[in-house]
Amino acid sequence: MNPTCFALPFAWRLAACPVPIDGYVACSSCSSVCPNPSCLHQFFVLVIRSFHFRRRDHKSFYKTFETHTHTMKFSASALALASSMLVSSVTAFSVHPTFGRLPLRLHEQVAEESTTVSSEVETPTKKSKKVKRAELMRSPQFYRNGFKEVRKEVEDTMQKQFKSSLVDTLKSNMYTIEKDGVRVHLAKDFGFCWGVERSIALAYEAVRHYPDRKVHITNELIHNPEVNDNLKEMKVNFIEKANDNKKDFTVVEDGDVVILPAFGASLEEMELLNARNVEVVDTTCPWVSKVWNTVDMHQRKGLTSVIHGKYGHEETIATTSFCEDYICVKDMKEAEMVADYIVNGGVKEAFLKYFSKAISKGFDPDTMLIKVGLANQTTMYKKETRAIGQLMQRAMLQRYGPTELNSHYVEFDTICDATQVMPHTSSFTNLFLSNAL
Repeated sequence: MNPTCFALPFAWRLAACPVPIDGYVACSSCSSVCPNPSCLHQFFVLVIRSFHFRRRDHKSFYKTFETHTHTMKFSASALALASSMLVSSVTAFSVHPTFGRLPLRLHEQVAEESTTVSSEVETPTKKSKKVKRAELMRSPQFYRNGFKEVRKEVEDTMQKQFKSSLVDTLKSNMYTIEKDGVRVHLAKDFGFCWGVERSIALAYEAVRHYPDRKVHITNELIHNPEVNDNLKEMKVNFIEKANDNKKDFTVVEDGDVVILPAFGASLEEMELLNARNVEVVDTTCPWVSKVWNTVDMHQRKGLTSVIHGKYGHEETIATTSFCEDYICVKDMKEAEMVADYIVNGGVKEAFLKYFSKAISKGFDPDTMLIKVGLANQTTMYKKETRAIGQLMQRAMLQRYGPTELNSHYVEFDTICDATQVMPHTSSFTNLFLSNAL
């Protein structure tokens, strides 16, 4: 027998391989009988996994093999030797004509597996929308990190526009100041969040970096009139929507610069701009990108994305462009309609008519609400998103039971905390002013 094969029968005995005599194969190097390599593969997978166990778990690992006729007792050096022998010699095996054949049932299984593998190789994998976006972002005409040569100038400009000595005084004095019998309180979360500051800075830097270019923006940079007015004063052109509610990109010409706002842009818009000779400056908030990564994970797991958001909002439009199957719910009322359909079914035509503008093309509630994942528009209230998530979870629990819940509902945290504290800040300010008056 070929010395490179001697460890294999030894390893096979240790694993107490249940394959019958007909499962033997012959070594093409020496024509000696060796056990089926597929069983050895399973054995070594189990052994490798055992190395991840802690010392006190070793007994349970060995115990799993006590039902076999052979007891597994081997040294680390013998195992390493057997592993190396397997790697070097397993490719040398072929079925020998003088030995028995595999049982018919096993032959059929092997044939099925071979057909499956070949069909998978022949069918190209569909490129995900996340991959498409990543390819667009690698373009030399795509910028996400700003322009350092004008950064100091932009920082000074933002300091003048958005910083206040009075606000600094309030913050340094426990957010309170009193003068002439009047006490003023400042909310602790007053001001822009990091994502908004980043978007403003990137947009300002783009304008200064391209002083001789025409600069466009696909929508409001953020929901703040002062910031958007500042951009208009800088001669930034806000792309308008046509009669069909689609943006009119005919105004964008070769050599122009296009800014993508903090809410992001749809995949279709990114592809359109990439096909033109324009520079793209992406100011999308990283928290919005996090939502896009979540819906991509939904698609890879075969889930329909239930998006808590307004289907006509710029951010939700961008998010749905990265989905395959989705439905948008703007509030608890619409979420309850979806949950009721999951549990009880309903009139499909009426359901589709109501959500006609908030669903993916070809949406079928009978098949696409079997497995769902939750995501949200980052500007929606956390409390309501949590409630919708619990509602979806209860619906799946009622329909499929506790053992199947995790197969039918998945939830990831895509809530931006900054959007939660700002409304509370406004409420506090309004309440204080109303009481003062």
